Amino acid sequence: MRFCMITTFYPPYNFGGDGIFVQDLSAALAERGHEVHVIHCRDSYRALTRHPPKGGYRDIPGVTVHGIDSPVGVLSPLATQQTGRPVFKTRRISDVLARGFDVIHFHNVSLVGGPAVLALGDALKLYTLHEYWLVCPTHLLFRFNRAPCTTRHCHLCTLSYRRPPQWWRATGLRDAAVRHVDAFLSPSRFGIATHRRFGLAAPMVHLPTFVPDEPAACAGAATAAPYFLYVGRLEYPKGPETLIDFFRRRGPARLVLAGAGSQEARLRALTGDDRRIELLGPVARDRLGALYRGAAAVIVPSLNFEMLPLVVLEAFRAGTPVVVRNRGALPEMVADSGGGLVYDDDQQLGEALATLLGDPGLRAELGRRGRAAFEAEWSPAVHLARYLGIIDDLRAGRRPERMEA
Repeated sequence: MRFCMITTFYPPYNFGGDGIFVQDLSAALAERGHEVHVIHCRDSYRALTRHPPKGGYRDIPGVTVHGIDSPVGVLSPLATQQTGRPVFKTRRISDVLARGFDVIHFHNVSLVGGPAVLALGDALKLYTLHEYWLVCPTHLLFRFNRAPCTTRHCHLCTLSYRRPPQWWRATGLRDAAVRHVDAFLSPSRFGIATHRRFGLAAPMVHLPTFVPDEPAACAGAATAAPYFLYVGRLEYPKGPETLIDFFRRRGPARLVLAGAGSQEARLRALTGDDRRIELLGPVARDRLGALYRGAAAVIVPSLNFEMLPLVVLEAFRAGTPVVVRNRGALPEMVADSGGGLVYDDDQQLGEALATLLGDPGLRAELGRRGRAAFEAEWSPAVHLARYLGIIDDLRAGRRPERMEA
């Protein structure tokens, strides 16, 4: 089959897990003999950072990447953000789609085309819900950058993020656009329930995501200096500041943080001269495996509603247990796997970490469960079988398993 992925960000023009997932999915499909094209917006990346991307596109046989550069530069994603339409990118996107595809798969389209891009092209259409952009102008459902959203104050909240209001959200553009999509794919049951609660009326399918496989590792091995690991963006909603504060006061071991973001300088200042806390900065993906395998556990302290973070899957893949905040889809992932512990506050966090340090057998058992769940639910082979099965069902007019109308 011929696939076209449409996404705002794609490595190396990328910040988070959505672009990485698009690359992994494209590579997995190409390895199985499918032809894949990827459309993304380089102007959007440049609009959000002054730093050029590191390196070039990864050469993946069977995958063709179409990076869009507009003559108006960063004004192009701004126009899309304001109007909800591709505007300066419509012709480039339409030219690629005119080549003909069996499946058009939308991902984060916030700046590459807005909701109006969903109407372009003629094929079976899928949309992966990586975050909450369809129901939240800041993508995060994190009100005023302080707490999870339960009551809408969208215009004021958007301004608190220093973003201009998106006036198209006051029109019927979104609801008209989503009718062009055959199925929305949610990595978690929490994601489906939350989109329903915030008003998205569309067919949704629970399709757990994946990360590329690697050989299983021995979990819970003792180290001379045990450490807990945080991997992710250094941004307030992700919660790294809460970990640094906790470990400075009562951390039972070392804390290692891998990642970059706008809060990096602030977090380094908060760390001060505490040598038990180490900020590594950005770490290449091929080096993360050793960090995961050496950790007593991976802590995911997110304050916002996570959809299904790849870091948890990467920890399970390595046979390392997780300790997650009781927020979003995180407790769902622990319940489905049996591969970790859940906490609500600092007291429970401290108890969970102390338990893991003091009980190597439990640590190893949680790691084993996480690895088993990875193989059963979140591996590339399982994901691709389900993904292609959904496509076969939709093309045949059947209702896919796990679909909620």
